[in-house]
Amino acid sequence: MGEPRIIPREAHRISRRDIDPDALKVLYRLRQGNHAAYLVGGSVRDLLLGRRPKDFDIGTSAHPYQVKKLFRNCWVIGRRFRLAHVKFGQKVVEVATFRRQLQPGEEALSGPASATTGATDAAPGTETAAAPAGKTAAAQDVHDAHLIHRDNTFGTPEEDAFRRDFTINGLFYDIATFSIIDYVNGMEDLEAGLVRSIGDPEVRFLEDPVRMLRAVALAARLDFTIDAPVLEAIRLHRHSIATSAPPRLLEEYYKILRAGCAEKTFRGLAHAGLLEPVSAELHQGADEPLWKSLAAVDAYRRNFESVPAALTNAVLLGSLLVPLGFPPENARHSAPAPIPRLGDLPLARRDVEGLRHILTLQQRLRDLAAHPRAKRALTHRQSFLDALTWMDVHGRSPDIVAHWKAALEERGTEQPPAGALEGEPPAFRKRRRRRRRRARPAP
Repeated sequence: MGEPRIIPREAHRISRRDIDPDALKVLYRLRQGNHAAYLVGGSVRDLLLGRRPKDFDIGTSAHPYQVKKLFRNCWVIGRRFRLAHVKFGQKVVEVATFRRQLQPGEEALSGPASATTGATDAAPGTETAAAPAGKTAAAQDVHDAHLIHRDNTFGTPEEDAFRRDFTINGLFYDIATFSIIDYVNGMEDLEAGLVRSIGDPEVRFLEDPVRMLRAVALAARLDFTIDAPVLEAIRLHRHSIATSAPPRLLEEYYKILRAGCAEKTFRGLAHAGLLEPVSAELHQGADEPLWKSLAAVDAYRRNFESVPAALTNAVLLGSLLVPLGFPPENARHSAPAPIPRLGDLPLARRDVEGLRHILTLQQRLRDLAAHPRAKRALTHRQSFLDALTWMDVHGRSPDIVAHWKAALEERGTEQPPAGALEGEPPAFRKRRRRRRRRARPAP
């Protein structure tokens, strides 16, 4: 560790006009509270590349409950490592205290000190222990709010930069001076188009194997080259990705599918050998039908500035499963529906059933000669919008898609006709309870 490289305002392209206004409010109020406050991570990287960041995350010297005192619209989440979520309507600005990389053995501290330290050690999003028996979660939160967290679980901006995964994700934007702070030579790698690990990649990948997947995804999304030591570390430790939590891996797959470069990313994962340990089905099916399906998803995604709500999990899951042969052609309607598999990834039942409905409706969408009443009823089916998105992505029938979009506009706020949802799960209605009449006294 040494002195950081400071890139002044006139030497970089980030402007406050490009930063989310609510993120700016958080940055300025933290500064007014005499706390260091930086824009951190992927948002700085994307702004320097002229891209629109998905999220604007903030790093600060303020501890979580100090942040909460500054914002009435703030919620502190997490047990092992506290994060402050400042909410503006549906939007969330995540504020994290600077922290450092834990040394071996620190996680195993025991006794009362560990109960305090452990509340701040883990990365965001990891599973946490339940509240002690006899305490509700709310009571535990109140109790934890009064604990004195050991300061050595937090850290300096420099220590926070060195605990991150890749150099291009370790850049900070200082709202006080409008400068970029670079502790890890991230600017050099950003200019060179290189994905390089902070520290020894073998060590970093063993700490968190999902970083191997993210290295490939990051290179594909930015059209960067992966550093040779990173590629070698992936080759040596690729099987360790199977030790990661399956729900977390599935969520990473969905992020890739929504990013607009799914084909290139999954080709890279297949080439690096990272599909086989997670899903043998995807590894074996990594062929032209899969690449065409993912290319179609990418083409649809590029029509939107941000991720459209139409790309639901059911549509994305189908973009992986259908090229692999789901549903089987010889499957009988009377037989139990086959359960698709992607290794040990936990495919949600609602997404699989949603996909079945999507595929079932494709033939009906193509029947433009159907009776107007039947067509109107079809637009009220629960899976109609997903089915229309599927046709837009994979159906290669823009005229049919345009027809149904026009039908939706004509429908407006019309109520669904009786029986329109036949064949789909009905909405649950609570049965009204009759009031019992009081018995009248005998005359």
